[in-house]
Amino acid sequence: MDDHPRIIDITPKTPEQLASLRRLTLWVYILYAMSGFLAVTALVGIIVNYVKREDVAGTLYESHFTWQIRTFWWSLLWAVLGGVTLFIGVGVVILIADAVWTLYRLVKGVLYWNDRKPMPV
Repeated sequence: MDDHPRIIDITPKTPEQLASLRRLTLWVYILYAMSGFLAVTALVGIIVNYVKREDVAGTLYESHFTWQIRTFWWSLLWAVLGGVTLFIGVGVVILIADAVWTLYRLVKGVLYWNDRKPMPV
């Protein structure tokens, strides 16, 4: 195992690179939103988040990626918990709360993205 810290390149991005990262960030929000209809899009979104995470380091989109990743994992955790507790009746409430919370996080993220603001993570 390597004990050396990992070095992430956070050299300033060109306007074209920032524009590309901006579009990518929006597409990931869209993928998560579409997962309500087609679950596989959330998997695509989380893969993009992890694959492109180093590219957004040092930009305002880094906070959006962190926000998206946390939204995915917490939502998945609550969905599993809701699914497991469906038989005792509490699962429906958990699943509805999860859906509302996830929708809130996606809307807030897109609004901050639109205003070119970092997420408060």
